[in-house]
Amino acid sequence: MPIPSDIDRRTLLGGVVAVTAATSISASSVAQNAPLNLKGKSILITGSSSGFGYDGALHYARAGAKVIASMRNLPRAEADTLKAAAAKEKLDITIIEIDVTSDEQVTKGVAEAERLAGGALDVLINNAGVGYAGPIELQDMEATKLIFDTNVYGPHRMARAVLPAMRKAKRGLIFNISSQLGRVIVPSAGHYSPTKFALEAMSEAMAYELVPHNIEVCVIQPGGYPTKVWINRNVLAKELKDRITEDQAAAYPALVSRMGLEDGSGRSADPMDVPRAIGEIIAMPAGTRPLRKAVHPGPKPQEAINKVSAETQVAMLGNSPFGPWVKAVYD
Repeated sequence: MPIPSDIDRRTLLGGVVAVTAATSISASSVAQNAPLNLKGKSILITGSSSGFGYDGALHYARAGAKVIASMRNLPRAEADTLKAAAAKEKLDITIIEIDVTSDEQVTKGVAEAERLAGGALDVLINNAGVGYAGPIELQDMEATKLIFDTNVYGPHRMARAVLPAMRKAKRGLIFNISSQLGRVIVPSAGHYSPTKFALEAMSEAMAYELVPHNIEVCVIQPGGYPTKVWINRNVLAKELKDRITEDQAAAYPALVSRMGLEDGSGRSADPMDVPRAIGEIIAMPAGTRPLRKAVHPGPKPQEAINKVSAETQVAMLGNSPFGPWVKAVYD
């Protein structure tokens, strides 16, 4: 069945907010006008044991949200720490187990999250991710499967699990945590950029397809922050380094020598930038939220690419049967 060519943003999004209002509202204006208020929102987060996930769980709960913070390999010390912090501040945070690489755990975990929320979740934050280092040739299938399973298939599993209830409720918001390296490429980062490029593409396709269901998708593109991702990346890179051949090591001596030794702890950017940006976007009216948000106090090279990409998508598809969906996302 052809997509009606006369559907506009207001029709697709149920007339929630006029298009003119959408162009004037930004995440920063929400933050400036009032304290963050997420009362009544149910939020499921993956990868909540540290970094953006852990900090975000506390931040959203402090703003009044019901937070379901998921992590793998329970019980673990990080879960106890988060639970104690929530109890001390009387925050509505429940910790559940989800390994995003497990179909069974994703299905079970999302069902539990929806039970706790009393129905469809308002927000899913796909935060879980891993990184590697080293040239592409050195990425064996063990490393390749793990990073794609976590960074691409994991968000896909989670989205597929939450979307049936969201579609039925005709509302929802999905955040996928990408990276600057989902738009620009740095050598010797393994398959990190390939997975984030894939996540970017998947997110944009979903954003178009979910317009008729009043469900939004937002890609967060952080720069470098001093989170535990660097520690985990070094552990995985050292394990990979032990598996490479002498011939491979000799082919890339400078790059191999750095594998497992990179240190991001000295970066001065505040990791709370990311939860703050996400919270502000959640608080925005439906239909006004951006498809992409670059987050970092320093240079944001991805913004120029985001701009060209948006213009290209609208130019290519704006007058096609998919035009209303594309324009709805980019209005």
